[in-house]
Amino acid sequence: MSNGDNRREFLIKVGIGGGLAALAGQGIASLRSLVPNVSYDAPTTVKLGPPAEFPDGLKFLPDERLFVFRDGNTFHAISAVCTHLGCTVRAEALSQPETKTVDGKPLRLTHRFLCPCHGSKYSGDGGNISGPAPKPLAWCHLSLAPDDGQLVADLARPVERDFRLTVG
Repeated sequence: MSNGDNRREFLIKVGIGGGLAALAGQGIASLRSLVPNVSYDAPTTVKLGPPAEFPDGLKFLPDERLFVFRDGNTFHAISAVCTHLGCTVRAEALSQPETKTVDGKPLRLTHRFLCPCHGSKYSGDGGNISGPAPKPLAWCHLSLAPDDGQLVADLARPVERDFRLTVG
């Protein structure tokens, strides 16, 4: 074997190795492109605004799909996401407010909830009454932001129906 043959074999091996490295790099780049760099999921903890901006009764926040109730200095929040297929339920005012004991605590009910998609009906505390909805509307945790005193809802943290936030 001459010097030229050794050189030729060496260059062929280098060429094949370089080609395989380029293919591997391209494959890795292609697989990486399938994973997004940012998350488009909505944040689960959102500031809703100062408590003073909430009227007594009900306020619907469409961006958060959340009903916030205020009774004096006491607040609670009920999700507007139907438990059947995720449609946004709408509130309907009751002709006469009712008082219901929910988990041992009195609750003044001024509305009921209706799902426009498939007809599920919910009571004013979010309990499912009729329709295909398999469970009640979720209640969301509320707190006050320590930095500016705004109401904060944790949409991913369901609470029991006796939860109330009283602000001072």
